[in-house]
Amino acid sequence: MYSLTGDEYIENVVTAYSRSMLNVAYSLLKSVPDAEDAVQEAFLRLIEKKPEFNDSSHEKAWLLRVTINISKNMLKACGRKSLPLQEDIPYEDKDSSVLLCVMALEEKYRTIIHLYYYEDYSIKEISSILNLPQATVGTRLSRARRLLKTMLKGDFDL
Repeated sequence: MYSLTGDEYIENVVTAYSRSMLNVAYSLLKSVPDAEDAVQEAFLRLIEKKPEFNDSSHEKAWLLRVTINISKNMLKACGRKSLPLQEDIPYEDKDSSVLLCVMALEEKYRTIIHLYYYEDYSIKEISSILNLPQATVGTRLSRARRLLKTMLKGDFDL
C-alpha cells in the first residue's frame, strides 16, 4: 500500500473506488450532485482518519460503508424521501426498466441489491459492511428479488 499522505495513493483510491462509491450513493440519494458530494466527503474522511486496512477489499468495504452512512445522513438532514429519478444515471448498466425498478425499492432493499449485484459482494460481506446479521441480508435480498420479479413480470415474462 501507499502512504496515506501520498498523492499517488489518493489517485489510486479515487480511480479504483469512486465509481462504486458514486453508484451506491446515487442508489440512496437519487441525485448525481448529492452522490458526488457524499463521495467527496467519504474521501475527505479517509484522508482525515487515515485508517489502516488489511487489504484492498477491506479498504473498499470501509469506503462503501462510509459513503452509505454519509448518504443516509444527507437524507435525514434534508428530510427528502421522494425525489424524482434523474435522466443522468451514473450506472454502467443502463437497462432502464430494471434500473427504474431497483430505484423504486425501499432503501434497505436497494442498498443490498446494489452491493450484491453491482459490487459483487457476498451475503457475508454485505452483512459485515452494513452491520446486519447474515440472515437479515439474505432475507432482504430474497424479498428484493421477489419485488423486482413482480415489478418486471410484464417486461420479461419471468
